[in-house]
Amino acid sequence: MDQNLAKMIDHTQLKPDTPKEKITQICEEARDNHFASVCVNPYWVEYCYSLLENSDVKVCTVIGFPLGATTTETKAFETRQAIEKGATEVDMVINVGELKSGNTENVQKDIEAVVREAAGKALVKVIIETSLLSENEKEVASALAKAAGADFVKTSTGFSGGGATVEDISLMRKTVGPDMGVKASGGVRDYTGAKAMIDAGATRIGASAGISIVNGEQGTSDY
Repeated sequence: MDQNLAKMIDHTQLKPDTPKEKITQICEEARDNHFASVCVNPYWVEYCYSLLENSDVKVCTVIGFPLGATTTETKAFETRQAIEKGATEVDMVINVGELKSGNTENVQKDIEAVVREAAGKALVKVIIETSLLSENEKEVASALAKAAGADFVKTSTGFSGGGATVEDISLMRKTVGPDMGVKASGGVRDYTGAKAMIDAGATRIGASAGISIVNGEQGTSDY
């Protein structure tokens, strides 16, 4: 098992039909393998925290997920509530429609609202949904996340028909520079794929195939 790689994995389960037993399972797997976090929908944050509070595994959740089209006030409230229930990492989706409309100031303010709520309490990862963006839009979105004070920029929700690519990770890393986190998520299914993302500049991997990845197996990711 690759322990260094394990500490870079957000063990993820975001499918809407996920039962409680599966949430319990991923928490147990994350604890046993010393993953960076479990990434779950907001409903499960408090339960995951109760299972993981005495471990080295963080609880991560998603904000404005998966479309990013909720109001800024809603995203701020979701962030505040998630932190109160035990989340110490939040992955928020940008307002993709506003980005495509050229309203970059609104996109940045949306991110800043989440960053303010999380300040000193939780890391903020900004999902830019690369599969919906042009190369220029990916650069702009990454730069806005950095300007807003986020900790990471992240490729994908996994719910818009495309996931992380080496090319996107490389572009995002080039845009944000060496110090900001870059998270590859969506379609990372095995050790080879994860290693390629890290070599391209990723510092975190979001995947449901975390066990397969750290064991060097061929996995099947649903995120």
